Amino acid sequence: MLITFKSRATVEVTMLENLAQFLLAIIGKRLGQRGVIAHDELQPAIAKLEAAIAQDKQRCAEHDGHADEGDHEAHEMPIGLAQRAYPFLDMLRQAHKANADVIWGV
Repeated sequence: MLITFKSRATVEVTMLENLAQFLLAIIGKRLGQRGVIAHDELQPAIAKLEAAIAQDKQRCAEHDGHADEGDHEAHEMPIGLAQRAYPFLDMLRQAHKANADVIWGV
């Protein structure tokens, strides 16, 4: 199922339900049929999401440092939280600048 986030400050952001659920959990929200991230909740939400991205990048950097030296196979880099969360994080930042809410399910 797809979830579409809307704000008067930016274009819509659509993502799969499981990713929406994950990102909302990071910022302390639950995915319901309808929901809102009020403009006064945006700054803490942005900070939480940025912290989770930094932790994910650190975890990936530590993992990359432990690769076997004898392992010469090409490894694909998994898509990290930064790539998955960027459109949503950008939406939150733009909504914050415009003092706008972010809603879904309407």
